[in-house]
Amino acid sequence: MKRNIVIAALTATALIGGGTATALAVASDDDGASTRADVRVAADRAGDDDRDDRGDRDDRDETAVVAKGGVTAADAVTAALRHTPGTAASVDLEDDGAGAWDVEVLKSDGTEFTVTVSPDTGKVVGAHRDSDDDGDDAEDRAEVAALKGATTDAREAALAAAAKGTVTEVSLDDDDAGQGVVWKVDTTKGDWKVDLTTGRLTADRDED
Repeated sequence: MKRNIVIAALTATALIGGGTATALAVASDDDGASTRADVRVAADRAGDDDRDDRGDRDDRDETAVVAKGGVTAADAVTAALRHTPGTAASVDLEDDGAGAWDVEVLKSDGTEFTVTVSPDTGKVVGAHRDSDDDGDDAEDRAEVAALKGATTDAREAALAAAAKGTVTEVSLDDDDAGQGVVWKVDTTKGDWKVDLTTGRLTADRDED
């Protein structure tokens, strides 16, 4: 009786961003067949875990910035509009290391300004007019039109979502669920939508 010989070769390759290992099983002459299977190694899972950890760290860092200074998104909007009157179209806690609040302010003549507010003192530390050569004229006009009919502003949207975690960003967004333009509010515990007219707060399922 012919003696069966099975030779198994396993090559595992782990890459920094994740990788796969290919296991190739070679059967005896009696079988005359080979089976190839892709085996996902732990490096993939580790890579995903690393990315999740980085996201968690970013959330903790942003929470720490707000907790340390005590200046919230709503506070930043108030300070920015006191310095540069207009309508706040967005407020964002920058993650560039400085952790300052950037508030986008639209003037009645259509010009835009970015006002930077310190998260420690709540004072304006910089302001500049945005250029008009960004190619977003249609988007800018849509924002202006939406804000003209809004009864809930960016500050109120931030306050509405404050109970759902530390607010890190408020911006206008064209809702995929058919609600039209809404306030999109990012918090450290999830993303939310605030209706521009009713102020109603709902979970942003589009981000799930």
